[in-house]
Amino acid sequence: MTILRSVKYLFLFFVAIALVLMALANRETVVVEMIPETLVGWFGIQYAIGLPLFVVILGAVMVGILVGFVWEWLREHRYRADARTHKRAAQSLAREVTSLKGGTGNDPKDEILALVDGSGPAR
Repeated sequence: MTILRSVKYLFLFFVAIALVLMALANRETVVVEMIPETLVGWFGIQYAIGLPLFVVILGAVMVGILVGFVWEWLREHRYRADARTHKRAAQSLAREVTSLKGGTGNDPKDEILALVDGSGPAR
């Protein structure tokens, strides 16, 4: 396990170095506008902010990852609901089997001897 852990940390180190280099290479300020200039007359507001380019890039990547996680979580809702239904059915069947066996199922006696003695469940 220590080899996998060290490979993981080495990979994260290289990703961090790549992000720092990308941030240093893209320090120029860009203007991010929320509404295009052609539509400003219709809405009557113009919101623009100057940000370093690496902040815009990393922000877009983070928003994309977040949207992907939410999309996948919503897509898998059907499978989680089916799993809950099957889990409840399995628990119900396990309880039914336990009750049909005549109690806790931890009876130390042999089933044949229990039938002969008459203390076992009727079949």
